[in-house]
Amino acid sequence: MSETVHTAPALPTARPPGCPFDPPKELLQAREHGPISRYLFPGGHEGWLVTGYDLVRSVLADPRFSSRKELMRHHPLIDYGDIEVPPAPPGEFLLMDEPRHSRYRKPLVGKFTVRRMRLLTERVEQITAAHLDAMEQAGPPADLVTAFAKPIPAVVICELLGVPYEDRGSFQENIDMFLGGEATDEELYAAYLATQQYLAELVAAKRANPTDDVLSDLLDSDLTDEELRGMALILLSAGFDTTANMLALGTFALLRNPEQLAALRADPALTEPAVEELLRYLSVAKTFTRVTLEDVELGGQSVKAGTTLILSYNTANRDPERFTDPHVLDLGRRDGGHLAFGHGIHQCLGQQLARVELRVAFPALLNRFPGLRLAVPAEEVAVRPETADIYGLKSLPVTWDA
Repeated sequence: MSETVHTAPALPTARPPGCPFDPPKELLQAREHGPISRYLFPGGHEGWLVTGYDLVRSVLADPRFSSRKELMRHHPLIDYGDIEVPPAPPGEFLLMDEPRHSRYRKPLVGKFTVRRMRLLTERVEQITAAHLDAMEQAGPPADLVTAFAKPIPAVVICELLGVPYEDRGSFQENIDMFLGGEATDEELYAAYLATQQYLAELVAAKRANPTDDVLSDLLDSDLTDEELRGMALILLSAGFDTTANMLALGTFALLRNPEQLAALRADPALTEPAVEELLRYLSVAKTFTRVTLEDVELGGQSVKAGTTLILSYNTANRDPERFTDPHVLDLGRRDGGHLAFGHGIHQCLGQQLARVELRVAFPALLNRFPGLRLAVPAEEVAVRPETADIYGLKSLPVTWDA
């Protein structure tokens, strides 16, 4: 093992003032020292921070690194002490390894194929147009988060899962509570209980009266109601919050890069690469955690079994050894292959759905409002704190020429 290994600062670290799109400078500095750094968790556990693209990707594909919740005893913000962490509840497959993971993911894979998601394009266009109509009728200014970024993925995922349209507000509020990074423990617990209760009632309603949706399709399997509830929770939260924050933060990034915005408006063929570049550049799902199941060597370092690793997606997607000029937003970029959706068995199940929504929504917004611009100075745009699981905006005040 190398004698001189960089020790990373404690997380979370704030982003530089006026640079809401860049990872915290301390993380970028850690990457400059090499793709892996020592990390000291609250409570004294010695772990590792992985910041390089190749190393993050290799860990995500290696079954020696576990996602099991009961092994996640070390957290950047919390010292669990001697508290025993329970396994993930049935159905919540993001915090499981094989074979439990496949029990829940496998029945869903066919529901989220590229072909099936592209068949949704027309419906996504209708939903997007309806919200743009409402914005236009209300007139400027508007908060793009509440008028556009949140409702579009909320309606799409509700329809896909069979959640009644009128119920979307309550689940949206609770998911904001889970992932926004500002709730107290009491608020988190209350939001979780309320969501579990709602999903239990939803599953029971589907049992009594199946409809044409993903949740009803799963009723013919051997999955229990408790398992279906856990799967629905994962799909609702992942299918809503990440896309909502990509839409808001992505629009903000385009408004701050007017040449790139103009290029996207001028060339519809740029839409697909533009979406991939925004996913790479913003990396709203910032970090994930893994625990070693056995002794391994990683990046020239000996990592003992039971060690916790933090995988930094946002620095991996800004790795200069993988991407040319990684801190530049370049919608015509050709060196793709970002990790915004992860990699390996836990790669985002809904990535094709997210792509459809982003490919429809960005050009629709920009074409409907050619004069779209910030309604406040850029430094006054309210961003989520670094404690949030998913990075993004709390609001985005915009205006346009009515």
